[in-house]
Amino acid sequence: MVSADMSAPDARALRLARQRRRSLNTILVDRLFMVAVYLLLITLLLIVVLPMIYIVASSLSSPSAVSAGRVSLWPVDFSLRGYEVALRDPKIVSGFLNSIFYTVSGTLLSVALTIAIAFPLSRADFFGGSLITKLIVFTMLFSGGLIPTYMVVRALGMIDTPWALIVPNAVGVWQVILATAYFRDAIPKELYEASRVDGAGDLRFLWLVAIPLAKPMIAVIALMYAIVQWNSYFDALIYLRNDALYPLQLVLRNILILNTQSNLTDVAKALERQQLADLLKYSLIVISTVPVLLIYPFVARHFAKGIMLGSVKG
Repeated sequence: MVSADMSAPDARALRLARQRRRSLNTILVDRLFMVAVYLLLITLLLIVVLPMIYIVASSLSSPSAVSAGRVSLWPVDFSLRGYEVALRDPKIVSGFLNSIFYTVSGTLLSVALTIAIAFPLSRADFFGGSLITKLIVFTMLFSGGLIPTYMVVRALGMIDTPWALIVPNAVGVWQVILATAYFRDAIPKELYEASRVDGAGDLRFLWLVAIPLAKPMIAVIALMYAIVQWNSYFDALIYLRNDALYPLQLVLRNILILNTQSNLTDVAKALERQQLADLLKYSLIVISTVPVLLIYPFVARHFAKGIMLGSVKG
């Protein structure tokens, strides 16, 4: 409170000084907050990047250096033996090609089915849309389980076929919800009404208007499906018997298990086999990770916009 005997200029100067002090305190708090945010982000970055650097450095080191634990963040006794051994194995090459086929075909099918389900559900005049949406969400809470799913796949004749890895998990509920929200909120109703006036049907509107406008959303859900499909090995373990159909992840799992089982009758060979197994773990991790890292730059420009799906619009 300003005293009664204080003149008006003095009171004004006092108020300005208080406002300046509050402003400086606010700036100081904001700067401290930003410093804390940057420190947290740098810490998270190091948590993610350092293990990747260690894996790459280990994959480029000699088997003895890896087995002895002498590798930190730089290759020791630089060697490409891990990659040479891995890429000379025809099973790895076959598994790599199989994984590419499963990922590309599975992603295309999943995206097509997701759009086919989500677009009708996004229309307010679609009869029964609310009930169908509730049934779809219900499957997020309850599923048939492994044995019933296996029985369905076997009844459909998909055991030991590529379809067993593509069809059962072709549609993701979370992706359907994202696509439905995007079609409902991001595409103006006026466009749909204008297309109806011009004589365009639903399929033509979907193909010429909705899908071009939904590229960010499609990029996000395609990346989700592709990563899940690429990293999947459990379905192959359950449904496939033919080695020629194995995806890369299952091939790598089998190779690592076989390489860790040494013949103890020959100590030298057992030691060499164990060292090679330790090196192969890192080389195979790099081999299986590179395709995903190569895909991301092509969808990165859509990903920043696509991750805002469902956010509150101002």
